[in-house]
Amino acid sequence: MCPLVKIEIRKGFSSEYKKSILDGVHQALVDALGIPDSDRFQRIYELDEEDFECPPDRTDAVTLIQITLFPGRSFDAKKKLYHDIVHNLGENPGIDGNDIIIILLEPPMENWGVRGGQPASEVDFGFKIDV
Repeated sequence: MCPLVKIEIRKGFSSEYKKSILDGVHQALVDALGIPDSDRFQRIYELDEEDFECPPDRTDAVTLIQITLFPGRSFDAKKKLYHDIVHNLGENPGIDGNDIIIILLEPPMENWGVRGGQPASEVDFGFKIDV
């Protein structure tokens, strides 16, 4: 079970822009955390400007990224993830790093119901979590 990614942006961006965000975040997860490339659960929520307030020093490209994942990744792996996301989104679609906020949520494995309702703590996922 890969991380669950929720991305919030303001409305008005192209399909290509949104796809580049999804691809950039996913590639960072693969590179930094070693998740399988095929394991991908991501969502983009688009909000009207009046429904998405942010500080005046942010641009319309402000992007909030919330990643819910199994606990166990090291601090260094998380730092690499943050760096890689900001780098990837800076390259394409060109979002300034100051407009990107990343939050990791790590509920305990027994709080995930997966693969037919099994607690994740009892499932062999076939990839290393403690990177």
